[in-house]
Amino acid sequence: MKTIKDIDFKGKKVFIRVDFNVPVKDGKVSDNTRILAPLQTINFILNQSPKAVILASHLGRPKGEKKPELSLEIVAGELEKSLNRKVIFLDDCIGEKVKKNIETSNGDVFLLENLRFHKEEEKNDENFAKELASLADVFVQDAFAVVHRAHASTVGITKFLPSYAGFLIEKEVQYFSNLLENPQRPFVAVLGGAKVSTKISVIENLLKKVDKLLIGGAMSYTILKAKEIQIGSSLYEEEFVEKAKKLLKEEKLILPCDHLVSKSPQNPVEIKTVREIPDGFYGVDIADETIKLYADEIKKAKTIFWNGPLGIFEVAEFSKGTIAMAERIAERTSEGAVSVAGGGDSVSAIKKAGVFDKFSHISTGGGASLEFIEGKTLPGIAALE
Repeated sequence: MKTIKDIDFKGKKVFIRVDFNVPVKDGKVSDNTRILAPLQTINFILNQSPKAVILASHLGRPKGEKKPELSLEIVAGELEKSLNRKVIFLDDCIGEKVKKNIETSNGDVFLLENLRFHKEEEKNDENFAKELASLADVFVQDAFAVVHRAHASTVGITKFLPSYAGFLIEKEVQYFSNLLENPQRPFVAVLGGAKVSTKISVIENLLKKVDKLLIGGAMSYTILKAKEIQIGSSLYEEEFVEKAKKLLKEEKLILPCDHLVSKSPQNPVEIKTVREIPDGFYGVDIADETIKLYADEIKKAKTIFWNGPLGIFEVAEFSKGTIAMAERIAERTSEGAVSVAGGGDSVSAIKKAGVFDKFSHISTGGGASLEFIEGKTLPGIAALE
């Protein structure tokens, strides 16, 4: 895979696929993490005097329709502040007007309108990809969050332009490749989240790689149900109980031994700690004994991968287990372990715990990171190769 260190960008028009799919509240960017992520790549290219830097992204799911509330114009001001230079927002991502603006550029930074306002983007339409490519001389992929999608701006465009990986892509691939191929041992993975159905393949692949796999969150209740442990009114996936029974044969798999429960999953109502969950109660977090058990495993680890919260951490009273894991992993990282976290909810939890800068690597792509861990080929990475 060629990276941006393999080319001179002087005088070139550079099309960079970034991920500016940011959370927006009241018409403003409420979290700029994804805007900051590709800045190293953008600044590296700008320092080489290109003719133009063209930034392209999607925002939300407009499904091929132009929706003002999903316009990337919302991002332009925040991007200007982060880059500390003028950004020219263009109200489309293809067409003569867009092309003319870029042709007359003298080292300008452009932000194109939402790629997904065109339905051809997600269909990986060849003509649309060709139109995007016609704006530039070089393509740079730096949006790890979308490389598991075969879209026009991730795969199609690479057929028409010399293509390179940005620093963010290079870093993501390096960390995840090391996790799977050459982890320092013991290697411990922590998996949480709502549904075991979305992570069953990840669990199966991780069990071949890790020394211990710690499970939490709502997904644990499907596996506990398979173990014939009482889960009360906790959500579980009935159609995956049989599949979960096969996982129980694995000694590496560790499940919660006690739970924080509540009569309401939205509010702390009659909360208490139990080993088996009575009817009318919902499991909302791992409890003290499990937190200690998991912390002890993390303490021994030299490599840690974390994806998914271990409870309903958005409710303060149900966040103790998730926050404790974030703090323990950060602590272990300061002692020399390699820690990698992926997934939007995991990132939110790490921020909530105040240890965002204490992890070795926090992935910008939840779905992409899981598919990488699952052992799947990511189309946007394969296209660069």
